[in-house]
Amino acid sequence: MACNIRLSSQLNASNKPHHVCLQCSSLIRNTILQRKLHRTAVTVGGGVGINIGNAGGGGGVWIGGGINNNNPTPPSPSVSKLAAAYTALQAWKSAITDDPLGVLKTWVGPDVCAYKGVFCAGSQGPMGPFVAGIDLNHANLQGTLVKELALLTDISIFHLNTNRFSGTIPENFRDIPSLQELDLSNNHFSGPFPTVVLYIPNLVYLDLRFNSFSGLIPGDLFNKRLDAIFLNNNQFEGELPHNLANSPASVINLANNKFSGNIPVSFGLASSKLKEILLLNNQLTGCIPEGVGLFSEMQVFDVSRNSLMGHLPDTISCLSDIEVLNLAHNKLSGALPDLVCSLRSLMNLTVAYNFFSGFSQECSKQFFRNTGFDFSLNCIPGRDMQRPQPECSVIPGGGLSCLRIPSAQPLVCGAMLGNLVLNVSSTSP
Repeated sequence: MACNIRLSSQLNASNKPHHVCLQCSSLIRNTILQRKLHRTAVTVGGGVGINIGNAGGGGGVWIGGGINNNNPTPPSPSVSKLAAAYTALQAWKSAITDDPLGVLKTWVGPDVCAYKGVFCAGSQGPMGPFVAGIDLNHANLQGTLVKELALLTDISIFHLNTNRFSGTIPENFRDIPSLQELDLSNNHFSGPFPTVVLYIPNLVYLDLRFNSFSGLIPGDLFNKRLDAIFLNNNQFEGELPHNLANSPASVINLANNKFSGNIPVSFGLASSKLKEILLLNNQLTGCIPEGVGLFSEMQVFDVSRNSLMGHLPDTISCLSDIEVLNLAHNKLSGALPDLVCSLRSLMNLTVAYNFFSGFSQECSKQFFRNTGFDFSLNCIPGRDMQRPQPECSVIPGGGLSCLRIPSAQPLVCGAMLGNLVLNVSSTSP
């Protein structure tokens, strides 16, 4: 399911994204939610659904909760589940220290399905109702998560976007087998990457952006069957795991962290269905690997605001579905090739603040197409708004092996990329 709108996630001077591409994440979340609701037949009473987009995370706000339950005496297994949910939610309520919107005023008594932000399912089933989701987006709650939340073994959705929760994720979250979506974005969580998420068996959507997590991210994250990974706007550091492209996710956002080193040379060599990858505003160096052209379904590729060097790989011209290509604020050089500017789906091409020495006639046509094309502050003779000549006298990355000579022959993507896989595989450990 492709997104219909693609917007570049560029930064302004305050390092806040002023164009945020959230449609894919919302689409993924809505698809999962619809699938889950259809399967469990959630019946919500007295709730109002409000979709609110924000930079801290996607998703909607559900105000209200409860179920329409015509049978006030559920079977005993349900009584047991709701009793466990009552224990979990009351323990969590005790760990919430500030509730300026009064959300928790409804968290009184054993009828947890009437609690605001708590959603139950199964009211018509033989087992009776159970808690299927928690959605407290934009509630502005302050507190911590408690281990008793793992008693909510049937929840599939746990959304806490835009609150003031701190601390870490309890280790026993791995004992929530139904959990599919975990959205803790735009909070005050900290510490190392919460490895407990690797052991939540059915998790498909992980959103930890806009927190204060730090340290390395584990390679096992990209072996997990996730649909979307959002880790942007934290303090993660170190090199990108070599298996980054192994992930089956359609969206990976690692922007606005402190990652360093090279983009893995094997990037793109797995059978990935990646549609968006955002690595902007890190400390990445080296070349853009040729394997990038293997992402045949890529729509957004943003590596701006790093220190990447060398020439662009010819394989970029194989990104037939690319809509946003942002290479700005790096140290890339050489001529911008015809093949890149002729990509048929391209809507925004940004190469500003590099050391490109020219572009071809095909790139000139971008001025007359409905395409954004920013090539300012490069080293292109005869063009306005370029670097001063002294800055162009020494091109960064002169010793890198990715200073490629463009081929005189047209690039045949399938054949060339097939050979690339063989060549890289044979030289990799």
